[in-house]
Amino acid sequence: MALAPSAESTHSGDNEGSAIDAPGLNYFVFGLFFIFGGITSLNDVIIPKLKELFTLSWTEAMLVQFCFFAAYAIVGIPGAKLIKKIGYMRGAVAGLLTMMAGCLLFIPASQTATYGIFLFALFVLASGVVIVQVVANPLISLLGPAKTTHSRLTFAQAFNSLGTTIFPIVGAAIILGGLATVTADQLSGIELQEYRQAGSRAIWQGYLGLAVMIGIVAFVVWMFRNRLKGEKHEASEGLAGFDLLKRSRFGFGALCIFLYVGGEVAIGSVIINYLSDARVLGQPESVIGWMIGLYWGGAMVGRFIGSAALRMFSPGKILAFNAIGAILLILISTNTSGVLAAYTLLAVGLMNSIMFPTIFSLACEKLGPRAADGSGIINVAICGGAIVPLLYGVVADASGGDLAMAMIIPILCYAVIACFGIFARKPAL
Repeated sequence: MALAPSAESTHSGDNEGSAIDAPGLNYFVFGLFFIFGGITSLNDVIIPKLKELFTLSWTEAMLVQFCFFAAYAIVGIPGAKLIKKIGYMRGAVAGLLTMMAGCLLFIPASQTATYGIFLFALFVLASGVVIVQVVANPLISLLGPAKTTHSRLTFAQAFNSLGTTIFPIVGAAIILGGLATVTADQLSGIELQEYRQAGSRAIWQGYLGLAVMIGIVAFVVWMFRNRLKGEKHEASEGLAGFDLLKRSRFGFGALCIFLYVGGEVAIGSVIINYLSDARVLGQPESVIGWMIGLYWGGAMVGRFIGSAALRMFSPGKILAFNAIGAILLILISTNTSGVLAAYTLLAVGLMNSIMFPTIFSLACEKLGPRAADGSGIINVAICGGAIVPLLYGVVADASGGDLAMAMIIPILCYAVIACFGIFARKPAL
């Protein structure tokens, strides 16, 4: 790997420059993307089991998702300020230690069987994920030539998708084990009580192992805390960096991050129910549950492909193409039936692949030393994952539980994203 130029070359507007001189650090950042992506996806394993163990309504169960994504709105800006104060590497350590603390909180939550503590543990865990993400997104953008930022960030996001694909599979085996094939409604009396105790124990033991792994990673990062050369940060001009929203390109991009995450999470949250509908595959959820891996796996494959395509074509045009493609796939799915309806909706994952990194890098072009501020605002926008799915549910309930009709919500999200791609098709001035 070639050595990166000094910070001064980037700040002077050199398109070939890099703001940070740290050869080989890309691999470390790829690892961070893998870790926080995988931990986020573990919610898919935990939510159904918590719902069963605590006899929760769907509204109560979805508080898991709400608390997790709410951390982006609450911690994003303070996280950016922390990074600006202590630097990227020390900030990564702070985020990892926060994640470890969240994992350890699963122990008292399980031992006391208190759902509120589970939610608090998830919020703390998510807060650490947010801090690590505030570090990782701008850092990968700065670790190389400016002209390949879009491709590099998309490639890094592929490792995020690899984590979201692998962690649920491993988590189901390690955290839940054989309990994944048993449900509380099949048991009663002492057997039911023992099952619930075993379920809680399996959860905290799994997260304890995860805490140990995160602690080891945090120690390694701390050992390399002085690796970065030429790291610079600039003071915010307004309240917590919100003055950046006055820049039309950045403000539009932040809105699109909100809509993209919301649309992706909304589809991912209902995709198994959608596929099990009689109009589509008409199979029990237990039979087709594995197919959600095709949705997230498509995003992973698409990011590896996209990292190459973004080196050859305008990132804005590719973003618009993918957003329009997602709309067309949803329209085909909701207006057909059977296998075609199933796989066209699953293919939306492939269209999603390059959206987050491309929107992020397009929005943050020319932010320079204010990259940490921009990353903090972008992370706040990720709270769309808590709000848009809720709106989707409202529309679905209003239409008599018609999940296809409610797809108008993600369609509108992708339409706005397509407009941003066209708007940002040319490099920022």
